[in-house]
Amino acid sequence: MADQIKIVVSDLDGTLLPSMGEVSKKNYECLEELKKSNITRVIATGRTLYSAMAVLPDDFPIDYLIFSSGAGIMNWHSKELIYSQQIEADEVLELSKILVDHDIDFMILDPIPNNHQFWYYQTGNKNPDFDRRLNLYKQFATPIGSLKDAKRDACQILAILPNKIDWFEEIKTKFDDIKIIRATSPLDHESIWMEIFPLHISKGHGCEWLCNKLGLNANNSFVIGNDYNDIDLLEWGKHSYVVENAPHELKDKYQVTENVIKDGFAMAVEKVLSECEVK
Repeated sequence: MADQIKIVVSDLDGTLLPSMGEVSKKNYECLEELKKSNITRVIATGRTLYSAMAVLPDDFPIDYLIFSSGAGIMNWHSKELIYSQQIEADEVLELSKILVDHDIDFMILDPIPNNHQFWYYQTGNKNPDFDRRLNLYKQFATPIGSLKDAKRDACQILAILPNKIDWFEEIKTKFDDIKIIRATSPLDHESIWMEIFPLHISKGHGCEWLCNKLGLNANNSFVIGNDYNDIDLLEWGKHSYVVENAPHELKDKYQVTENVIKDGFAMAVEKVLSECEVK
């Protein structure tokens, strides 16, 4: 059956996991039920592997974890890293020069699986959200003394900007042949996180790679997200939903389910599965 669901992919923060909360009983049970139907369960998150594993127990009911917005994929049962990408040192240096020239605070995250460790550049301008992330991971942070420190292999570069979309779009035009992903800060829920990755990195590309490996097809997928960094995922999926707490631009384009704190994930999964059964 063409519409039968074979893979379910969910964003984590703000979709399955409420801010400062935990995955609800109903959502947890929904993931467990999916296994009984032999449906592959995937979390696709912008979090690093370190950060994701800090909030997901070892026995959390999923099969694969796509992390760092698609730069890495882990087999959740074996904890084996099955896919990873990086930006080479020379390119990292060139990208860093652009950010320095435009007076932007940024972090260079080490290659996977150690991408919770990073080098950072600060302009000295007021940037509370940058300070917040720096303090959160200060034991893993090293300041950039001079630009030569920026010549290093990296999983990604993370620039943190004020919530000024016009500025983000302007800065984005300064880069060629690189993937720029916009995310809303998970810390202050306002600042723009500009995530810079190798060209073919996104949650959607991660799902496509995984499906090719598993012999699955996007036509048999259900996906759900809540933010701008989920757009590639939502475009890739066949049945695409956003939770009610997503930005209006996403709710205007995709099907909407309940808020993250009202079991939106489970409700959307159950709705789509029942619709596919009827067909």
